[in-house]
Amino acid sequence: MTSPLLHGWRRAQMLACATLLALLGGCATAPGADPRDPWEPYNRSMYRFNDAVDTAVLKPVATAYRDVVPQPVRTGVNNFFGNLGDAWSLVNNVLQAKPEAALHSFWRVVINSTMGLGGVLDPATEMRLQRHREDFGQTLGRWGVPTGPYFVLPILGPSTLRDTVALPVDMYGKPVGHVSDVPVRNSLTGLDIVQTRAGLLGVTEVLESAALDRYTFQRDAFLQKRRNDVFDGNPPRDEERYDLEPAPESPASAPAAAPAR
Repeated sequence: MTSPLLHGWRRAQMLACATLLALLGGCATAPGADPRDPWEPYNRSMYRFNDAVDTAVLKPVATAYRDVVPQPVRTGVNNFFGNLGDAWSLVNNVLQAKPEAALHSFWRVVINSTMGLGGVLDPATEMRLQRHREDFGQTLGRWGVPTGPYFVLPILGPSTLRDTVALPVDMYGKPVGHVSDVPVRNSLTGLDIVQTRAGLLGVTEVLESAALDRYTFQRDAFLQKRRNDVFDGNPPRDEERYDLEPAPESPASAPAAAPAR
């Protein structure tokens, strides 16, 4: 008899493969497209779909959660899911050969799971144990797998080809996915989505009021963040950048004007 975990793993693999096949088979490169975003027509249409779902469902639920649930409770929920995330970060820090970060993640999980009452409290941060968030997409990037084109996933939002390939592994690695009780697992997943969206309410309000093209703003911000994530905030300067305009020529480097006669 197939175990629930194996069944979930296979469903995640099938979802990723179906998404990639649909993308590769149905998305043509737009003429004159940003080199990082060759599938921009598809991505923009999916962005509009996700935005409609967010406006109709996710944002109202997240707003009600923020307004009704007291701040201490929301902080405890955030700490709880942060502690679960530290467990998966531990695995990826080990895979990335980062012993110090792995040690911090290990002790964060141990301390917050015990002294922190299952992760509801966060004494590890008060003990100056830094949180090093890592996922399998970052692990692939650490070992040289290229980012690939920008790709907007249904419901899940901004991604890249590399992160989409890594998604089944990340889904399998999250501790919530290993809860055998289906109603409890679904409830935890839903609560995680709501609290994550509630934490982004301020960001989206600024985005809606400031950005002329929200799609471009979100794309550029996401790609820059993922690049910084892979290189731990210190991306190589010599890597080719497509999101920057050529620097203007300085007066010192300009050729001297011919003297007047």
